[in-house]
Amino acid sequence: MSGAVPGSDGRLRCGWAVSSAEYERYHDDEWGRPVHGESALFERLSLEAFQSGLSWITILRKREAFRRAFAGFDPAVVADFGPQDTERLLGDAGIVRNRQKIEATIANARALLALPDGTTLAGLLEGHRPEPRPAPAALADVPAITPESTALARELKALGFRFVGPTTAYAMLQATGYVDDHLRDCWVRSRHGHEGASAAGPDAATP
Repeated sequence: MSGAVPGSDGRLRCGWAVSSAEYERYHDDEWGRPVHGESALFERLSLEAFQSGLSWITILRKREAFRRAFAGFDPAVVADFGPQDTERLLGDAGIVRNRQKIEATIANARALLALPDGTTLAGLLEGHRPEPRPAPAALADVPAITPESTALARELKALGFRFVGPTTAYAMLQATGYVDDHLRDCWVRSRHGHEGASAAGPDAATP
């Protein structure tokens, strides 16, 4: 599927969003919409990193378990996680039990708290917002990596963040509304009067 296709209710959606009810809800209510607050952005950053190499539906279905395991993604709490917490998380079947990703999430909480005065994750994302571009007609119309996402990944790495490559960085920009990637004929784009974008879907951005 390359263009907008009918979902369960007959409305046209981005092709990646119609294979399950979870995808439809996420696409309609969250994907590409602004996310406010450092904790909420930290959650999205963490989930995008955990998605690397996996289907996004796996992450969606484990989302509540992730929230329980990582204290609601409160950066101050996660930053204090120690070796015992890492082992606890590795034993939690409700989440993705990958040591590198778990350790990266803890490291990223610490990096977030250590940002220089006046610097926020929201500000970093805003600083790499691409210029608006024409709405795509098909999923193939968008790259998985852009110059902006490459620069964002480079800056995040310099600030101590881990497991956020250019593709994951672009997925983060997509998911949190800094890029509008809903297809030209998608009903969500029409509803919000979105301008500029392209559409790859959550699984298209895998480091």
